[in-house]
Amino acid sequence: MLPRQGGCAPRRGHRHPVHRCEGGAPHAGAEGADHVRCRAGGRGMSGRQTIVIATPLEAEHVEALRDVAPGRLEVLHEPELLPPIRYTADHKGAPFTRDAAQEQAWRALLAKADILWDFPPAELLDSMPKLRWIQATSTGVGPLAAKLRLAERGVTVTTARGVHAGPLAEWVFMALLQHARGLDHLRREQAARRWVRYCGEDLADRTLLLIGGGDLARGCARIGKALGMRVVALVRRPGQERSQAALFDQIAPVSDLLELLPKADAVVVTVPHTPETEGLFGAAAFAAMRPGAAFVNIGRGAVVEHAALREALGSGQVGFAALDVTEPEPLPPEDPLWAMPNVLISPHSASTVSRENARIAAIFRENLLCWLDGRPEAMRNILAPGQLY
Repeated sequence: MLPRQGGCAPRRGHRHPVHRCEGGAPHAGAEGADHVRCRAGGRGMSGRQTIVIATPLEAEHVEALRDVAPGRLEVLHEPELLPPIRYTADHKGAPFTRDAAQEQAWRALLAKADILWDFPPAELLDSMPKLRWIQATSTGVGPLAAKLRLAERGVTVTTARGVHAGPLAEWVFMALLQHARGLDHLRREQAARRWVRYCGEDLADRTLLLIGGGDLARGCARIGKALGMRVVALVRRPGQERSQAALFDQIAPVSDLLELLPKADAVVVTVPHTPETEGLFGAAAFAAMRPGAAFVNIGRGAVVEHAALREALGSGQVGFAALDVTEPEPLPPEDPLWAMPNVLISPHSASTVSRENARIAAIFRENLLCWLDGRPEAMRNILAPGQLY
């Protein structure tokens, strides 16, 4: 790039927003989310439903789930059986080993689940005969759902789609603006207590090339357009993205990659890892980029051949790279990328913000009301068999 561097009234008595949907059925509020309309009149889910919290979750969100439908939902949360939370919205937790008694209790707990917050250990699925629905905490869970044969088991999966696009897009432009406006230079000058005027770059009228046209790309496009950039999206099926024409100045097939790379000041990868995208950015792609352009990856590490990226960064062909994902992860300490001055590395944390779990839990609460009303087809973010997300 940069040559240098719903209108529904809330119910009372609830600590968390719960709204009345069409026909009178309530649905839980979600900050910045489109509300599901869970219509009344369904036959409803018979019997009490048991939710088991299968990965770390802050207590306030557990309590919010308990508030959804007292008497109809039992929420089981045993923090001592889960890995310790290291930071807000930590879905994995610190390294943790259960002793024999804890493992027995953990298995007994999971066996009670009709519904899970997040995925269970694969080896325990056969001991969960009641399981019918998993609310995932991430978006690209299609391969995992397929591996676990959840559709064949009759288990519905809903994802966190829509939660992470905003934070990821903000991170992309944090990185691009840091590079364009010379933040590293300013830090060095400040440390030296040196006042010397300098010239940076701007983003207006630059070309932003997005690899992908999904939620992540659209989030980046909105910010790019607000900054005056020309936004181009490369997608698998351009015809299906025409409804997003207002966001993109141009929509082209992925086959046009090498043709469009020389015209881009910044390239942002947003696509998942599939057989088609593996190694998409190798030596040929980096050689085709405009010299000095910026490269950002918020998709998956395996989309990029890192040896080719290191070479392009070292030669200056790529002027700057911001990587939230790498291959492998964690990035080994001996990898040369760590020491490159024109590289920003994030430990797959660009989507993790303090309100992440609040937003996922809001989707879960909305979906729970649809589920209890006997209208699972009205739930948000249902993962269809064979889909990636």
